[in-house]
Amino acid sequence: MHSVKKYYNIITLCGSIKFKDEFMKVQEKLTLDGNIVFTPNFFNNIKKEEIDDKTKKMLDDMHKQKIDISDEIYVINKGEYIGESTKAEIEYAKTKGKKICYLESIK
Repeated sequence: MHSVKKYYNIITLCGSIKFKDEFMKVQEKLTLDGNIVFTPNFFNNIKKEEIDDKTKKMLDDMHKQKIDISDEIYVINKGEYIGESTKAEIEYAKTKGKKICYLESIK
């Protein structure tokens, strides 16, 4: 007897890394709801300012590849805050035809 393999929805979380707590809560909820969840990279031992341009570009490219692989993105827009890089990620996701969901409804 062959079991039918379930296809899990893949979601990339986008937003400011200053909302780390929200990212962790949302990642946990979406995972328990049956989704594969990609998050941005959170670095505990290096400050954002210490990352050189070459590494920043690599990390941005990796995040775009996560969006490419995903079925949708989920924007962590606490207090309706959406920064410039998150806006760019939303636009990128739109060009790829990805579904876009938000933590807080946008006006």
